[in-house]
Amino acid sequence: MFKSIRSKIIVIYFLLVFIAMALVGIFMINQFETLHINTATNTLNRIVNNIIKPEISNVDFTNYEDLRYEIQKIPVLPGDYRILMIDANTYKVIASTKNDSRLIGKDALNNLNKEIISNASKNGYMKDEETVKNIGYIYTNEKNQKIIIYGKAYLANIYEVLNESKKIFLQAIIMALIVTIILGFLISKTITNPIKDVTSKASKMAKGDFDQKVDIKSDDEIGQLGEMFNYLTARLKNTLEEISSEKSKLNAIINQMGDGLIAVDNEGYIIHVNPTFIQMLRIKEIDVTKPVYDDMVSKYNKNLTLKYIKNKNISQGSEIIKIENKDILRANFVYLKNEKEEVKGLILVLQDITEHEKLDNMRKEFVANVSHELKTPITTIKSYTETLLDGAMDDNEICNSFLSVIDKESDRMARLVSDLLQLSRMDHKKNNFNSSRFDIDNLIKDIVNKLDISFKEKNHIIKMGLCDKNIIINGDKDRIEQVIQNILTNAIKYTPDNGIISVDIREEDEQAIILIKDNGIGIPKKDIYRIFERFYRVDKARSRDMGGTGLGLSIAKHIIEQHGGDISVKSEVGKGTEFEIKLPVDKSVDI
Repeated sequence: MFKSIRSKIIVIYFLLVFIAMALVGIFMINQFETLHINTATNTLNRIVNNIIKPEISNVDFTNYEDLRYEIQKIPVLPGDYRILMIDANTYKVIASTKNDSRLIGKDALNNLNKEIISNASKNGYMKDEETVKNIGYIYTNEKNQKIIIYGKAYLANIYEVLNESKKIFLQAIIMALIVTIILGFLISKTITNPIKDVTSKASKMAKGDFDQKVDIKSDDEIGQLGEMFNYLTARLKNTLEEISSEKSKLNAIINQMGDGLIAVDNEGYIIHVNPTFIQMLRIKEIDVTKPVYDDMVSKYNKNLTLKYIKNKNISQGSEIIKIENKDILRANFVYLKNEKEEVKGLILVLQDITEHEKLDNMRKEFVANVSHELKTPITTIKSYTETLLDGAMDDNEICNSFLSVIDKESDRMARLVSDLLQLSRMDHKKNNFNSSRFDIDNLIKDIVNKLDISFKEKNHIIKMGLCDKNIIINGDKDRIEQVIQNILTNAIKYTPDNGIISVDIREEDEQAIILIKDNGIGIPKKDIYRIFERFYRVDKARSRDMGGTGLGLSIAKHIIEQHGGDISVKSEVGKGTEFEIKLPVDKSVDI
């Protein structure tokens, strides 16, 4: 009932009028009652003081007959008033203005109010009895005789009038309330009808109809509300048109872009997907009413599922997807966030890198072919060099010098070709590993022993931190040795004389962790992320002088990754370099 503004307004008007009139009525009735009672009291006092006392001032109070006679001579008093004379000694009723024989001669203490008679000496002492006002006086005449004057004022008529006044006032309140309800209904309509109009048009706007306008019929707050509604409608319509236009542009761009795109919420429901994405993954149909994202992408790469990304807490990243038709896709993903940086979903972009991968493979094959072609002439050059070094030339000093250079370069080219061939085999998964189980501690001891002369030449201090228990690796022992020896050789090359090189081994989470650290020249920060690239050298001139090909770390990375491990590097210029190698531990059988 009280949910509408109209009913609330009517109730408020009703209560205001009711409370106001009730308060006024109560105040007026009380004032009328007080006024009438005071009038009756004043009238009674005037009768006693202005009429009765002068009439009996010369009367002998012992002569009851004369007293009665004088009282009866008094002009007729109003019907609501009565005066009684009481003997001050015997308290007998002597006379009455109404000639009431019922009381004359009777004991006043038994028939009248004792309190009035007892306190008559307090001239004008009053006492109320229901609808009767009583008053008592002790009066002394000229003969020094005392008598008690007892006055009564009957208020029944006054209370009848007051009761009638109350009824009239109640009727007036009822009529006023009826009028209030009617007026409240009419007034509330002037307020609620415009609000209903605004509400109705707002409801239509919520359903998409923005051609709504409110008729302004006043300049008050309701009118201002209508004006603001019309202004809001116009602005909202323009804004939505702009948003719709931008959305159309964005959809056109997304739908026509060469890369596949999909946006999903935190539950896996699809927010948007373009046709290219569907074509790339060869998807026939997508049910956007269900959280299908994880099921859709898990068939290609589980690392792209929402479950995996949330568990790993990866905000962005990249993965490779291989399709059955041999297409290769790069999937780049990033969290979808709102203006409060709250994660609301995921955006995944697919790029077709099939052609790029083919070109890269062609380049790798080219390197392999060139290496094969160079190997034979390099071998021939080396054989001739050895012959010349045996004394075939006249000027031995010059010949030896030239031939030494040729020999040195031949060795370098031979190493380069060998490294290229090894990388080529790794790239094409043609590298056959001779897997066996071995103790990594023993392998590192052997490597350090082999390099002992190199350490001593530069007066390096080698620190070994081996594990207390045997750590068993299942892999190609020679290849792992190649990796560790390559890193230790680099440490010897790039660590100044009297430097410190440390090798520490420990087992953690079923992985063997090998840390090789030196206090050499270090690697600049800008070069660290490229250190495992083929042919990449931090200082090319210095690397060539030291006999490097730029392929050692790239080969090392391939070998470790093909063993299911990982290799990483940390370095700071002037403070040294630290390589970390992780290899899975073989727990099958203890040695």
